[in-house]
Amino acid sequence: MPRSGRAPKLGEAQQQELITLIEAGPQSAGYGAGIWTGPMIGDLILHDFGVRYHNHHVPWVLHRLGFSVQRPRKRLARADLEKQEIWLREAFPALNNRPPATAE
Repeated sequence: MPRSGRAPKLGEAQQQELITLIEAGPQSAGYGAGIWTGPMIGDLILHDFGVRYHNHHVPWVLHRLGFSVQRPRKRLARADLEKQEIWLREAFPALNNRPPATAE
């Protein structure tokens, strides 16, 4: 049973071409970065296919094409985990328990 809703903005051939472009990497598409970002892919789609997607919609497009969106970690790779635990256990709660500032 076909899905209801709006037809994709990119046709099947365009989707296959986009997959090829993404797999080739951003440098082969003329970008200086070594990894793709959502805004870069949105720009690529606009430039090559004349179709504009909002940056928040690009991950959905990538998912439909079989790609997974990778998000950066919130922790530093070389951070001292023991010091982070101590800070979270002792210093951070103290910041949240400060009395509200009074206007003088």
